[in-house]
Amino acid sequence: MRKLTYFIACSIDGFIGDPEGDASTMFRFIDEEFLSFIKEEYPETMPTLGRRAFGMDDLPNKRFDTIIQGRGSYDLALKEGITSPYAHLREYVASRTLTESPDPNVEIVADDLVGRVRALKAEDSPLGIYLCGGAQIAGELIDEVDEIVIKTYPLVYGSGMPMFGSGFAATEFALESVRGLNNGMVVRTYSRKR
Repeated sequence: MRKLTYFIACSIDGFIGDPEGDASTMFRFIDEEFLSFIKEEYPETMPTLGRRAFGMDDLPNKRFDTIIQGRGSYDLALKEGITSPYAHLREYVASRTLTESPDPNVEIVADDLVGRVRALKAEDSPLGIYLCGGAQIAGELIDEVDEIVIKTYPLVYGSGMPMFGSGFAATEFALESVRGLNNGMVVRTYSRKR
């Protein structure tokens, strides 16, 4: 059974973006140490254009071969004219409003997202599934999330887009590892308690 991993950046107070979902204030923490961490541990989480820009284009996928993202996350790429932002992965976009995919590498999941994720998790592959965001699909898929990797940036937003856009549902995870970076970022990995 493959794992669904929610790999997400957030502020100290748990927001993945401002009230409109913009997380660009976190970009200033992308430094040499952070890029080294991404190259070593999670190269496939970098969008294809970023991989090229930072010399990661030839790195193999280490943890994931599939990505799931929401329409809001996907729209960030579409606004830049990029129809396949993670071309090095199988791409799925959860959207009830996008009726047709603008790219043959991107499959739109309009109905039964949970069922589609369960089918992907049942596939025979040594690599997992990267849940990129956003908050609404993370909330919809909370019962399917096996692992959460939180890159906490040394910022307080005060308000904004939460990590999980869902109603209250206490779900327990176990802390697996903590890694601090010199820029103040902390990366915590949690696994679901079953």
